[in-house]
Amino acid sequence: MGKQAVTKVQAGAEGTGRIREVAALPHSPKLELVNSPKREKILEGMLEAIGAEGYDATSVRTVLDRTGLYRQAFYDNFADKGACYMAALEMGIARLEGIVARAAASEETWRAKLRAGLGALLDQLDAEPDFGRGVIVGVHSAGAEALAIRAKAMKRAAEFIDLARLEVDESESPPQIAPEGIIAGIHAIVHSRLSTGADDGFRELLPEFMYFAVLPYFGGEAASAEMQAARA
Repeated sequence: MGKQAVTKVQAGAEGTGRIREVAALPHSPKLELVNSPKREKILEGMLEAIGAEGYDATSVRTVLDRTGLYRQAFYDNFADKGACYMAALEMGIARLEGIVARAAASEETWRAKLRAGLGALLDQLDAEPDFGRGVIVGVHSAGAEALAIRAKAMKRAAEFIDLARLEVDESESPPQIAPEGIIAGIHAIVHSRLSTGADDGFRELLPEFMYFAVLPYFGGEAASAEMQAARA
């Protein structure tokens, strides 16, 4: 069953947002193809601007200055800043889920998939911290719709974490709330680092994250082994 934890991702779309189908985690939504290069550029510019300057300080003009596009190009695609950010957030989450899926696809066990996928996600945050801030930190200032989008993404991540339950004896399974707690803890640490301006050091969190995720399902010895494997 662990082999089904990460499902198909169309090849050739890494890092662009041009994704026809992304199902990085269980029940992931599909992101339809971004047909317009200008639209895609605006979405990326929105995330980068919010990551660099914050949601409240970012305006349509801020995004246009970053992208070099005209105001008409923006309003041909989006009603306002809020609508643009919601679309950018969906795109950003799908991109991150795709990165996780591609990294985990060749692994066999849940632990190996988690180590590969989570490592790739943390590498991406090291490579593009403003993008990460736009997706992870900007949500809080963007209102209820953005929070709902994030909640769905975190639910998918928790469902993936809980696939570990299929590899352990039922009598040793952790409480049902365990995967939600694991994802909330990882998210809180990443969010804190991003929101205080960190631009690197995310990959260094992988060993501790692996320990934290493995411990409730497989116990202390396995968690310690995974922490060491993540440091290798």
